[in-house]
Amino acid sequence: MLRANEHMNKIRKGDEVIVKTGKDKGRRGTVLQVFADGRILVEGINIAKKHVKPNPNVGEQGGIQDKAMPIQHSNVMVFNPKTKQGERVGFRVNDDGSKVRVFKSGDVVDL
Repeated sequence: MLRANEHMNKIRKGDEVIVKTGKDKGRRGTVLQVFADGRILVEGINIAKKHVKPNPNVGEQGGIQDKAMPIQHSNVMVFNPKTKQGERVGFRVNDDGSKVRVFKSGDVVDL
């Protein structure tokens, strides 16, 4: 059985993903960070309000800020620009021995 961090190399930083479940269903964004516990941080997805105290030492104003929160990797799919939808990702070993990520439709993820 795969643990979360072993499974996560299918979704990497910089990938464009589409949310499949939750309040942001159908929205797309770029992966900013991948955590070891199976969560990912996606730009503009799962935004929460954070109340911040002012800190004059740093020059930070107080108030309510929007902050992107992590989302489970199982709730997103890598976006395939050719088919214009999210697809599952697998791996294939080329003839020269290099390992590449491929969509289940057969297209290569990393160009």
